[in-house]
Amino acid sequence: MDPAGASVANDIGEGEKFAVGNIYSVKVITGDEFRGIVMAYDPIPNFGSKPRPGHSKNTRMVNANFITGLSFLGKTEDPLVVDNCWVNLDGLRAKEALAIRQAEAEAERLGVGVTAEAQSIFDALSKTMPVQWENSDILVMKDVRVRSPYLSDCVFGGTDVANNRVKKVLELERRRLQLFGT
Repeated sequence: MDPAGASVANDIGEGEKFAVGNIYSVKVITGDEFRGIVMAYDPIPNFGSKPRPGHSKNTRMVNANFITGLSFLGKTEDPLVVDNCWVNLDGLRAKEALAIRQAEAEAERLGVGVTAEAQSIFDALSKTMPVQWENSDILVMKDVRVRSPYLSDCVFGGTDVANNRVKKVLELERRRLQLFGT
């Protein structure tokens, strides 16, 4: 997502921009819309903190460059009353766990010590079949092994049907790599 030109936050004068206690209706570049009270604002990275109203108040950090719609709704007397603010630790832990799982899954998809061509072939195979790296070999469907230099005659194991399927994808990917000069 490129926030360039999307922000309406710059339309507000610097002196009144996101004053603590201001209540806004906000729309961000992702399409999310919410109402919130400005709890803090840092003009250097252009980040503000707004709790989301409802039965409970959750805090949301917002990069003001990603705001596409902003409506001033009013001002609250004391937005920093501790009794009215809390952090949803369970929600934060769930987001952290999801981010860690995603990072681990992405790391497993990267071959260590393999060429860009080998990684491209792995990525092509992964679009239609379950694959994993085993050292510099690509293990397809936990049964078919593709060894360097990742040519059709470097495919071993598995049933004839699985073996032929892997060979076909390899040939197509090699053609694509030659066509685009990668």
